[in-house]
Parts: sequence; structure tokens; C-alpha cells
Amino acid sequence: MSNEQWQAGSDEVRDILKGAERWLREFKPRFVGQIVTVLVLLIFLATSWYTVQPEETAVVQLFGQVVRTAGPGLHFRLPLGIEKVRYAPTARVLKEEFGFRTISADRVTQYQRGTFAEESLMLTGDLNVIDVQWIVQYRIEDPVSYFFKVREPVDTIRDISESTMRRVVGDRLGSDVLTVGRVGIASKVAEEMQRILSEYEAGIRIVTVELQDVTPPDPVKPAFNESMRPRNRPTR
Repeated sequence: MSNEQWQAGSDEVRDILKGAERWLREFKPRFVGQIVTVLVLLIFLATSWYTVQPEETAVVQLFGQVVRTAGPGLHFRLPLGIEKVRYAPTARVLKEEFGFRTISADRVTQYQRGTFAEESLMLTGDLNVIDVQWIVQYRIEDPVSYFFKVREPVDTIRDISESTMRRVVGDRLGSDVLTVGRVGIASKVAEEMQRILSEYEAGIRIVTVELQDVTPPDPVKPAFNESMRPRNRPTR
């Protein structure tokens, strides 16, 4: 690069800097106030509205105190975090699984590999160990109670379901649990769960309890299956 070209480039940069300096000197303070006002207004508008989906109910809190609930649609709230909103899927049937986990429920249902024996193995009334897999379906009936009457609603449901299932199965013979007693067990567990949740004022309504699979533990399955096979009567 020749000295003339270098000098021309330096002059161009110097002109740009002088122009910027001149613009800053002429910039009026009122423009800063206008920009700040616009930014505050945008933040105000952005935090003043919230949308509740068709399957949800919103619970609005003012400084931690519940002030109202809102159904589906667009709603106004006090901005800048003064009012906070929590959402509960009150129109959905929710599900908890015990003894197994579903990964995908498409055309071909896929289940998570692994063992959940700590929640599925239980003792019957005649001291037999069986493996019980079941689901609990429920709905959030009162979102305010659901959020604020119990600390961890989902954990509460799981703990109540597991303890109730163990107690009901423990009152039955192993043969009944494995065969004809499954419907009665599911009905009894649902009834007991609802009673306890109502006492807790948890805002939860049990829809159904279904036993998915009831089998002996893997080590004794062959012997059990052999005992359940019909024996051939001797021919005369």
C-alpha cells in the first residue's frame, strides 16, 4: 500500500469519527427519555397479558396470595411480575404408572427397559410374593387445592397409590390376586385412594385404577405356569 492510499484511508476514518462525534453532540436528551418510555411501555404490555390453553385453568397470585382463577382465553394481569400465574391441566386425564414406564404410545407401544421391582413386588395374604403392575388415572378437580394444599401432588399420589395397593393385595390370597380378584382389587384401591386424597383436600379426583399385569416373580414363573396348566385326565 502506498503512502497516498494509507493517508486517504486514515482521512476517511477520521471523517467518520468526526461525524459520529458531531451526531452525539447534537443528540437531544429528550430522545433518551422517549426511548426509555417506549421500552417501559413494551415491557408493560408484554407482561400484562397471559394465555390459558383450552385444557387448562390458571391460578393467579398477588404477592403469593391466590386472588382468582381463569379459564381458557386471553387475560389481563398486573405487569412486571406483580401477579404471577400457574397453570393446571384440569381438562386432561393424567396418568401415573407403577411397575413399568411407557416411552411411546404410538401404534406400537414401547416400554422403558429396566426393573421397577421396588414398587411392583408385594406380599399377599398367604405370604406369596407377586409382581403387580398398574396405572392410576386422575384429574385435577380443584387447581387451588392441587397447588397449595399438598407440597408435591404427584409424589403424594404415587405414595398413596403404592401403600394402598400393598395393603389391599396383602388382604387377598395370592391365587385371587393372580386370577379372579383383579377387578375387585382395582376398585378397592381407587376407593381408598379417593378417600385419603379427599381428607388431604388435594383437589384430585381418581378416574380409574387398572391392573395391567399381575404375575409371579421371574424366578418362580415356570413353576407357577406349570401348576396352572390343565392336567390331562387318564383315559379308561
